[in-house]
Amino acid sequence: MSKVVLHVTLSLDGFMAGPDISVEHPMGRGGLRLHDWILNTPADGVDSAVTREVSDSTGAVVLGRRTFDVGVGVWRDTPFPVPCLVLTHHALGPRTMRSGTFTFVTDGLRSALRQAKSAADGKDVALMGADTAQQAIGAGLVDEINLQIAPVLLGDGRRLFEHLGPERLELERTRVLASPHVTHLRFRVPRTPSADGTPPGP
Repeated sequence: MSKVVLHVTLSLDGFMAGPDISVEHPMGRGGLRLHDWILNTPADGVDSAVTREVSDSTGAVVLGRRTFDVGVGVWRDTPFPVPCLVLTHHALGPRTMRSGTFTFVTDGLRSALRQAKSAADGKDVALMGADTAQQAIGAGLVDEINLQIAPVLLGDGRRLFEHLGPERLELERTRVLASPHVTHLRFRVPRTPSADGTPPGP
């Protein structure tokens, strides 16, 4: 069964991107430093192994429209070679790229996750973008959070863990890996059963 997984790199002071996110600066000003562990690491190290693991386990992606708008010019493709569903308020036709297709979803996060799970064929559904991640965490729709903590202080920018709602989350840490460039932390997010005893879901 597909899991909904959030993969994100954070600075030590909790930012997933720098300030002034734009097409010119998709990671915000100074934010690209967060991804040094991906861009400048040996092919046989722990960081590369985590990158391959994420790629191999991802069967579909759900991302926000802003993430699409600032990222597609950099990717020049889908961010992973899988179906990608973009949350948007304005209907658009599918956009076919070299490695996959962007499908624009106008009827909300739960619908996008249902479609993504169907397309993922048992693999994980990855989330991209702060707003999408915050909505999914706040709604209890995330199964795992895969954090990479970079030894960088950005001082300002876009935080991940805010606007999550009043419910307190207790995460279960399932893995710790480290390299000179980043610390990899993986957490399971316990799903709170509904009144009839079934777990919440999209």
